[in-house]
Amino acid sequence: MKYALRGFCTRVGVGLGLIMSLCATHAESASSGKESLSELTAQWWQWATSIPTTVNPLADTNGANCMVGQRGSVWFLAGSFSTSAVARTCSVPDTAALFLPVVNFININTPNVCGQNSDNLSADTLRSQIAPILDGATNLSVTVDSQPVAALRRVKSIVFDVTLPLDNIFNAGCGGPGTVPAGIYSPAVDDGFYVLLRPLEVGNHTLHIHGEIPSLTFVQDITYKLIVVEVPHK
Repeated sequence: MKYALRGFCTRVGVGLGLIMSLCATHAESASSGKESLSELTAQWWQWATSIPTTVNPLADTNGANCMVGQRGSVWFLAGSFSTSAVARTCSVPDTAALFLPVVNFININTPNVCGQNSDNLSADTLRSQIAPILDGATNLSVTVDSQPVAALRRVKSIVFDVTLPLDNIFNAGCGGPGTVPAGIYSPAVDDGFYVLLRPLEVGNHTLHIHGEIPSLTFVQDITYKLIVVEVPHK
């Protein structure tokens, strides 16, 4: 986690970043889903921030919590709070597309919380604070079974809100348990590099994600051992 400026600005990627000419068997186009990528990024953060730290997939060291909070036709894969390499094993259904960030940042308006003063910050201000950070992202890549995925896109989210539990992922960076009260915070915005993968074939697959932000001496490197499980079809 990385907190910068006022409000929350947190670095979380799924090992999670981007670039090369496409492996069309895996990459989903930006317009093919029911939600836009800008909407999916907001949903990804609403998922990630709503889960208590003790079972949060972002804090998971081996994949045991990768199924927490998952539902529907799109499953989210998480990044890591660690800058060391992380390896996770995760079972996913063969019907689910996979949406994941390589490197991404959320910035949330939090008056009187975590170093922000009493003034409310607009969505435009929140965006302007994190855009330069993502401008410096480099060495971004995603591979599936050693094949590069090229449909890695920089996405700026819609404006959204987050609902934080008492045991939320921001407490540690803001001073400890209870530092960030449970509640609904708004506005929130995200900027990051993401990929949307079509459902994978039944069997075992290796997903590798790498991203760097030199200005923060940040390196994220995550390997997912994905066990794709067949589920009943109508």
